[in-house]
Amino acid sequence: MSLKKRLGLGVASAALGLSLVGGGTYAYFSDSEVTNNTFAAGTLDLSVDPTTIIDVNNLKPGDTMLRTFELVNGGTLDIKNVVLNTTYTVNSADVNASDLGDHIRVNFLFNVDKLDVPIWSTTLAELKNMDPKVVKNKFETMFGDQWGTKGLVAGSSDLLFVQFEFVDNGKDQNEFQGDSLSLEWKFDAKQKAGEER
Repeated sequence: MSLKKRLGLGVASAALGLSLVGGGTYAYFSDSEVTNNTFAAGTLDLSVDPTTIIDVNNLKPGDTMLRTFELVNGGTLDIKNVVLNTTYTVNSADVNASDLGDHIRVNFLFNVDKLDVPIWSTTLAELKNMDPKVVKNKFETMFGDQWGTKGLVAGSSDLLFVQFEFVDNGKDQNEFQGDSLSLEWKFDAKQKAGEER
């Protein structure tokens, strides 16, 4: 064998020996664990029962209509507040100088026993044009749990009373004969603030 081959074989043998020694030097015990973690978002699920709060015909000035409805939190998260958005359309038999919504007053009632003192009264026209923040501030005083905290706890409901009144203003209201008003109330629920968990 030539000198070059012997030197090459010697270098290769030395490298193999060092790698075996080095591998043994860095050997260690090992163990591992796996964790399974979950992030599951809660749900907001506000519903209104009944879905049609009022459906009445043959109205005349001076008529009042008392109705009840429930706000139901069917979700898993508490609701901080509810914003009421009002829209309506008037179908007029003739061209009217006035908006029928100005003559329909909404009395939100709170006293379940007496049902006679509204905690908030406004017309449909005012409610439609009101800033949503103002409506939220007025409206959220009407619901909460039995301990007086604001909001609607998951799995609970609040019974609300509302009275609609076709206001008799003591003047000629003939322009509203044959008219109808289609009202849509949209209740928007907002979650409570996040917290340390």
